[in-house]
Amino acid sequence: MSQDKAIAVLNTLVEINNDRIEGYETASKETEEADLKALFFHLSQTSLKCKRELVYEIRKLGGTPIEETTTTTGKLYRVWMDIKAAFTGNDRKAILNSCEYGEEVALDTYHDALNNNLEYLSSDQQALLTKQHLLIKEGHDKIKALRDALVEA
Repeated sequence: MSQDKAIAVLNTLVEINNDRIEGYETASKETEEADLKALFFHLSQTSLKCKRELVYEIRKLGGTPIEETTTTTGKLYRVWMDIKAAFTGNDRKAILNSCEYGEEVALDTYHDALNNNLEYLSSDQQALLTKQHLLIKEGHDKIKALRDALVEA
């Protein structure tokens, strides 16, 4: 097991969680809708917890966590910018669409980490990432359900 590769994989997930934290904190501040504020706060807190767990694993491996970095050049940066733009019209559906897309990118990143890097991750790390992937999937599903309810209404 290459510790450098494991650290790199875990740091990528730290970045994704940083993006979620930043995006949902912004979203929570921008919306006036109480149910969305509560959901965005909850999702931000979930990513804070995931980030702490990942940072702990990185330090256990002797690595340096990239605790404050976000993927400013990647897809998530554009997604969170879309969220900000959606707030200018206070369009609930647009906000939820942007959030859902961001959640899909986060899920894909976890999926990639779990499916393409198993040889670098310990069984404990694999279990941790699987648990975190499920938490992010729950957030995705909540956002999707809210968005779908708007379509059906």
